[in-house]
Amino acid sequence: MYYKAELQFLEKIFKNYHINTTIINSKTAHIPEFDLGLRRMINNDINYDSLITSNFNHPHTNVIYRIHDEFFCNYICIQLPDQDPVSPHLIIGPYTTRNITKSLLLQLTERLSLTPTQFKQLQKYYTNLIMISNEDAIFSIVTTFGEFLFGSLENFSVETIDKLVPASVEPVATRPDFQEPEEAFLTMQILEKRYEAENMLIHAVSQGLIHKAEMAIMNSNFLTLEQRVSDPVRDIKNYCIILNTLLRKGAEQGFVHPLHIDSLSSRFARKIEQVTSPENGRALQKEMVHKYCLLVKNHSMKGFSFLVQKVVTRIDSDLTADLSLKTHAKLLNVNASYLSTLFKKETGMTLTDYINKKRIEYAVFLLNSTNMQIQNIAQHCGIHDVNYFTKLFKKFIGKTPKEYKSELS
Repeated sequence: MYYKAELQFLEKIFKNYHINTTIINSKTAHIPEFDLGLRRMINNDINYDSLITSNFNHPHTNVIYRIHDEFFCNYICIQLPDQDPVSPHLIIGPYTTRNITKSLLLQLTERLSLTPTQFKQLQKYYTNLIMISNEDAIFSIVTTFGEFLFGSLENFSVETIDKLVPASVEPVATRPDFQEPEEAFLTMQILEKRYEAENMLIHAVSQGLIHKAEMAIMNSNFLTLEQRVSDPVRDIKNYCIILNTLLRKGAEQGFVHPLHIDSLSSRFARKIEQVTSPENGRALQKEMVHKYCLLVKNHSMKGFSFLVQKVVTRIDSDLTADLSLKTHAKLLNVNASYLSTLFKKETGMTLTDYINKKRIEYAVFLLNSTNMQIQNIAQHCGIHDVNYFTKLFKKFIGKTPKEYKSELS
């Protein structure tokens, strides 16, 4: 298979989009449920083998099919080149390009004569189905893959297949062999996917990887989930609270001290209650993910011993305190020389240099965000001699606080 590496890359892209990809070939003993179990839920007698045969085994080669099925789901199907008599198929999907409202689902339920239990499961299914508002980017990726697969853009065509529910469809629930679907079936799948996405997010935050964490929440359904209360603003607030809890867990796994986690978490708790619209809530969720990742990058103590963690936390919590080596050693009941050696070994700098670095970083923050006098800033950073503060600032930043502030103006 000359396109193996490119196919794996394509599958990886769609995994990051939270879109399922399925390879079906003649060697497949059991056809996977490419629709994530939707048809099985509606009709437990469904035969996926015959479904594949009737829908995807087309005589035309070098064709990319865009399929819009009767359940508001979209798929992309490509018949991959192979030496076997029956070439394998790549099925990308399902995803949807429209907002699946309760009204739409009720119409579908009535048309198929589904039971109330099936309707509830449909709601859960579509709540967790990825919605792509603009399909152009996705199809651009697919056509680029097709260009490689078939040699050029001129060597393949694109066809659209629209399948609508026929007006004379047999009501599923009226069949003599009908069995009410087990509600746990779809619920288990949904919960497994949700927990997988949550764990991916927690892991990304624990590493301080902003791009990976943002990828984990790119699926808007992950941010909103199903509507649980009638008020959409209260609903988004509730999910912001859930997200805040998950992000706290990620920061904790990233070895950030609870002091910093609690400070950020409390700040977001106040912001959550100020949310006025679902759009405002979704923007806040993205901000939360970004800030928690930065928290891990700036305050992770991974690899530090218990003693060094205690020292670093004390420095971060109050730069105006007595942060001398002697005081730290006394509070931790250890030898000062031992603590000094251990701190430099684990952080790569002396205790004094580390403290000065933190104080100047905070001074830069205050210069950027306040109109405080330089003397007051020095005191807030724990340095009472303004001349020493100026000398220290120039050592780290390359210019005096006055010069820095002047450039800001």
